[in-house]
Amino acid sequence: MSLTTSSTTLSAPKPKTPLQEFWYYFCQNRGALIGLAFIAVVFFACVFAQWVAPFDPIEQNRNALLLPPVWAEGGNSTHLLGTDDIGRDILSRIIYGARLSVFIGLIIVLLSCVFGVILGLIAGYYGGLVDIVIMRFVDIMLAIPSLLLTIGVVTILGPSLMNAAIAIAAVSIPSYVRLTRASVLSEKNRDYVTASRVAGAGVFRLMFVVILPNCLAPLIVQMTMGISNAILELAALGFLGIGAQPPTPELGTMLAESRGFMQSANWLVTIPGLAILSLVLAFNLMGDGLRDALDPKLKQ
Repeated sequence: MSLTTSSTTLSAPKPKTPLQEFWYYFCQNRGALIGLAFIAVVFFACVFAQWVAPFDPIEQNRNALLLPPVWAEGGNSTHLLGTDDIGRDILSRIIYGARLSVFIGLIIVLLSCVFGVILGLIAGYYGGLVDIVIMRFVDIMLAIPSLLLTIGVVTILGPSLMNAAIAIAAVSIPSYVRLTRASVLSEKNRDYVTASRVAGAGVFRLMFVVILPNCLAPLIVQMTMGISNAILELAALGFLGIGAQPPTPELGTMLAESRGFMQSANWLVTIPGLAILSLVLAFNLMGDGLRDALDPKLKQ
């Protein structure tokens, strides 16, 4: 009996670390893995765009105007995705446009998350009048359609890529405030918070060191989804002409510039549209996988 018990004990698998457990559940979602792989490829192309892109994105070739993609009749292997009406290479502009969308999207999410988390922590921890003032202001912002509010902010600041990023970040803050506040309300009365308070931890330490790390799981998922929303809104503002200004290679601006060629050169609209669709879909798929891996209720 002792030999059997000892052999059973020795053969028991080692418990998984939190990172191993997270990766195990993340890998159960095939869509999330596809999204992660696509984002990794895009991130590599964005970081090394000046070496990956075959041409300068604003360089004009007057001898190759409205050249179709390589698989279409009349295509040229020199320009794999064709050229636009003034001879700029579409593939190069897509690569630089994706870099702009992804990196600006990351900046937007970081800004909105930082301010949203701070306001949400203050509202959830203190409660009372402070909570009422912050949440009523958030409710007012949520009552206005986000795109309309973004357009209003950009109109006040002036049309430019930087102002568009500031406007999108400001409009995205309420979602992080509400999410952080809800998480803080569910955590602040738990035993570990009470023990830290009794041990003499200050307010700053309680909010940012004790409570906040236990609220990160939903925030990480929200940030991933927020990148896709930022890419969409940045493209929408560029399409309306109040975001990135020509000749900046931005996906929404590319769509706006090619509206007049939808019948004669449909690849000018189709290719940037597919690029936006692929980026947004990849981030959404990865966000679903993160939600499944980080939410204990969804683990089987």
